[in-house]
Amino acid sequence: MNYRKKPLEEVPEENTAVWSCTNDDCNGWMRDNFTFEDAPACPLCHAPMEQGMRMLPQLINSSSDPKSLKKNISIS
Repeated sequence: MNYRKKPLEEVPEENTAVWSCTNDDCNGWMRDNFTFEDAPACPLCHAPMEQGMRMLPQLINSSSDPKSLKKNISIS
């Protein structure tokens, strides 16, 4: 009797470009549009990362292309 429990709303998913860690012991990955480098290193183990695709919930990155930002400049 869960009268108050609202039905879960289905979140739309899309095929998303991601970077995945090449280290077998690490589960690190990140969305491509949230990286600051063209070929990022894993933030967890610092191993190289490879490009791939995943079905992920749809997110919108409202900032401009983060790869075009210069390093060591604070984002305001």
